[in-house]
Amino acid sequence: MKLNITSHAFEKQNGTFHVSLVDEEQLQQQLQTLAITQPDQWLELSQYKAKFDETQLLIQQSNHAPALFLVGLGKARAIAGHKLIKLAHSIIKSLQNKAEKIILDLSALPQQFHYHFALALTQASYSFNQYKSKKTETILQEISFFASHLSTTQLAFIAAIHKGQNFTRDLGNQPGNICFPEYLAEQALVLAQEFPDLLKVTILDEKDMAELGMNAFLAVSQGSERPGRVVILEYSAQLEQKPVVLVGKGVTFDTGGISIKPAAGMDEMKFDMCGAATVLGVIRALCESRLAIKVVGALACAENMPSGKATRPGDIVTTLSGQTVEILNTDAEGRLVLCDTLTYIQRYDPELVIDIATLTGACVVALGQVVSGLFSADNTLANDLIEAGEQSFDRVWRLPVMEDYQELLDSPVADMGNIGGRFGGAITAACFLHRFTQEYRWAHLDIAGTAWLQGAQKGATGRPVPLLMQFLANRVQD
Repeated sequence: MKLNITSHAFEKQNGTFHVSLVDEEQLQQQLQTLAITQPDQWLELSQYKAKFDETQLLIQQSNHAPALFLVGLGKARAIAGHKLIKLAHSIIKSLQNKAEKIILDLSALPQQFHYHFALALTQASYSFNQYKSKKTETILQEISFFASHLSTTQLAFIAAIHKGQNFTRDLGNQPGNICFPEYLAEQALVLAQEFPDLLKVTILDEKDMAELGMNAFLAVSQGSERPGRVVILEYSAQLEQKPVVLVGKGVTFDTGGISIKPAAGMDEMKFDMCGAATVLGVIRALCESRLAIKVVGALACAENMPSGKATRPGDIVTTLSGQTVEILNTDAEGRLVLCDTLTYIQRYDPELVIDIATLTGACVVALGQVVSGLFSADNTLANDLIEAGEQSFDRVWRLPVMEDYQELLDSPVADMGNIGGRFGGAITAACFLHRFTQEYRWAHLDIAGTAWLQGAQKGATGRPVPLLMQFLANRVQD
């Protein structure tokens, strides 16, 4: 999707639609500026009120006027971020097969929402039809913004996020028979070939992990015929600064292992690698935007399957950190691949570490699918992530990682169990990870509720790529 700024509100070209956001409180005045002949008469006949998400398409008002698409804001002064997402989908759904180019008049939209709306339009334009025999092709290629408070720099940054977020969504939407640990490793190598001046990739196989002592990770991957991988991507490694390290859970399919999940909805467990997909998407967006910041991405890639080689409930493993874990539930596997990876990345001397994981159903129960769960004992880091979430409208909500919860992980036979009982499941999962992150500043994002949608709209969302890109951009500006 090409994004640019135009100084021309109307442009008569084949395949171009003029889209105007309309404030119901300023409807008469706005219509006077649009290419509508006899607006009073038109209003009476059409009964158009510019209520929220009320649309009206007008084709060829005259030989010199472009096709016009009106989109109601309702009361513009009362508009909110979540409503802009709905408007963006309405525009894209209505025009993506009719227009090659949209000229979008933002003059009625409050200035503080221009960036959010442009980003929402790119997100709404995504489609995934790779495996459909009859593909529906969209013709929309370009959006030009008129009367906007967007800069070319902002649009370039949005375009970079768009490419990174689409990459994440494409990876997340791949089925488990295509996307397995080796596949994610291959995608990292392909990305490095595309940006050889910016990226360096290192891949650990299971032999490497065994020699290092990453036994918690191997306890998950050993049940599958698809071997696990730890994939390290170093962006701008030449910069003389400590890196921000992003660690992504990459469980390419999660059956639950011996603690097998119910059949209903198990198809969605292909999305359990969306943390790793997020890291790959952020790295792509960084390469597209060329932000001057040193970042290391680490993908903890495994498939969790039941087999004769699979870990049993009650097994005890020694992690790379030397701490021992009693595996009480093999379906709490994400924290096992993450804990060893979080220990491994200490060798990069991180400035801070953020892990991203579809970790717990408990987080979905607590927060639904609106915001991601944020856990950190570092108030400054947590506040920076919260701020970046508001700026990108990819929001988070902070939950505790208090020491009070740690005793729920106690085991009589090991240093800890890998689950903490019925209560506070998202919190105890974060507390488990916290035991492996004492050497650096750390935050955990539980994206189990936000990484994908269910039902008829099933598919990866690409969150939290916008949040993390905004967070990294803010660090560059600081």
